[in-house]
Formats: sequence, C-alpha cells, structure tokens
Amino acid sequence: MIAAGQNDAAPRGRFITFEGGEGAGKSTQMKRLAASLAERGIAVVETREPGGTPDAEAIRSFILSGRARPLGGGGEAVLFAAARADHVDRIIRPALARGAFVLSDRFTDSTRAYQGADGVDAALLDGLETLAVGETRPDLTVILDLPAETGLARAAARRGAGDADRFEGETIAKHEARRRIFLEIAEREPGRCVVIDATRGVDDVAAEIWQVVSERLLKPIP
Repeated sequence: MIAAGQNDAAPRGRFITFEGGEGAGKSTQMKRLAASLAERGIAVVETREPGGTPDAEAIRSFILSGRARPLGGGGEAVLFAAARADHVDRIIRPALARGAFVLSDRFTDSTRAYQGADGVDAALLDGLETLAVGETRPDLTVILDLPAETGLARAAARRGAGDADRFEGETIAKHEARRRIFLEIAEREPGRCVVIDATRGVDDVAAEIWQVVSERLLKPIP
C-alpha cells in the first residue's frame, strides 16, 4: 500500500470485510473504521451484503423478509451469489481500481456460515463464490466474535418492537453453528482473517481493529 498522500499511479485499493453473527457490531465498527481512514485522507467506500446496488438491495429485501425461505438454503445461496456478482461488478471493483478502501458489512464468509450451517454443499458454495467474485477477494476480514445468545439479545434491543428478520428469528443453536463456521474459516485463513472479541465495549473493539488495519494494510511498501 502506498502511503496516504502519495499519488504516483493510482494504487489498487484495499478490501476489508466485516463478518460475524447477529448483533456483533459489524455496522458500528465499519463506520468507526471508515471515519478513522477518512481522517487520514484515505478514500473510503462503505457498503453491505446483500445489497450495495439497487438490484442487490431488492434481493436483500426478498431474502430477509423470509419469502425466499421455501427455496431452501441452496436457493438462498444462489440469490446471494446473484446479488454479490452485481455488487462486485458495479461497486467493489471500480472503487478498488480508483485506489479506495472498500469496507463491506458481510461478504462471502457469511454465505459459508449461514447457508453452510443450513447444510448447503461446500462445492456448490465454492462454485457460486467463484462465479460471483472471481479474483476480487478481501485483503482483510474482521470477524467479530461473541456468544450467539449475547448477539441475539443485542439485535433484539436494536430493533425494538420490530419483527425479527429471516435469520434473527432462528434458534440459538443454529446461530452457534454459524459462529463455529466463522471461527473455522479464521483458523484456516489466518493471513486474511482476524478474530476480535466483540463482547467488549465499542471503543476497545474499534481500537483493536484500527491496530490490525494499521499493521497489515497501512504500512508503506519498502
């Protein structure tokens, strides 16, 4: 990464994804990191999955409403892949080409954790991921980890009187299965992933994320 302020030849940007269960604080921490990067003059694009483009947001609404549930985990995985392909093509790749830091609230690991925990075959998920993203892979994935029960309680407090969405309404056991998959991904790919204890206060979590990002992505290339 070329240090902020150098502009010799539009360096490729950096792609950071935030993953974890419901109520882990992904959106909050993404905004905190975006603000810290912007303060240092770094161009930042914030986005989310499913979503990021009008078509992908429409798919998001369809899935989270529960209307895609009759299609099963495999059908949902296909819908996620379609949304992701549009998102990558129209938002993520162009921003990276401009040299921006792209921060995404969820990406491919969420499909592996959520649809994987529903029993969708890993080979199918591999194929869909390849079709949707190609070589556009995160430089860093921040996995915010906390017990499912804690996260679901936070999510319930956040939505207030609103109804739980398609995934929030599932059992604690299912959410714990997804948590285990996230941790397994991090164990397999330590060069890309970092696990952050999300049971702590917002400031402590943000400070650790900033330290990781600074060490891994902001040091100038010698």
